[in-house]
Amino acid sequence: MAEQIETAPAPVPAKKPSLVERMVAMASGRHGLWLLFVVSFAEASFFPIPPDPILAAVVLARRERLWLATIICTAASVLGGLAGYAIGYGLYETLGKPVIEFYHLEDGFANFQARFAEWGGWIIVAKGFTPIPFKLVTIASGVAELNLVTFIVSCVITRGARFLLVAWLFHAFGPQAKAIIARHRGKVLIGGLLLVIAGFVGFLYI
Repeated sequence: MAEQIETAPAPVPAKKPSLVERMVAMASGRHGLWLLFVVSFAEASFFPIPPDPILAAVVLARRERLWLATIICTAASVLGGLAGYAIGYGLYETLGKPVIEFYHLEDGFANFQARFAEWGGWIIVAKGFTPIPFKLVTIASGVAELNLVTFIVSCVITRGARFLLVAWLFHAFGPQAKAIIARHRGKVLIGGLLLVIAGFVGFLYI
């Protein structure tokens, strides 16, 4: 009777990490603060991914960087916001409009502009603290020609408060947060994606 030869199962190919996973991994390294600056700047003018996961990774890696990471993230977001403002103010047809059309937010963008006449800088404070993509707020501010000083002060208040809250939470609950992320990384990433989607929905209807 011929001896049966057992064959080993084919190895399962490793899952390729997503862009967010790669950025979070980079944020834990020595170039984390630079990555935080770049992502925070870009998100305020054109990039779709918010800087919060990068900020969280930086603080989790080195909890003593709470204030430094918050300041860098806020400063970069305000500078990126000024770039978004400039796009809305002088380059809307060539740069701003394609960004709005790319996200299919033309109707929501028009409604958002109309609210500036009533709320001014307060609408930036309210919207900047939510998951609403900040680039849409900054571009709309430029189109509406909101007072530049009001725009800058509003951005500093809302982004500084939001990023300080995120950094403090991960500073205060760092070990627990690490354990949760390690066990439920997929769910955490899905939750972050849902927050981004909620931000787009909020921009359209709130």
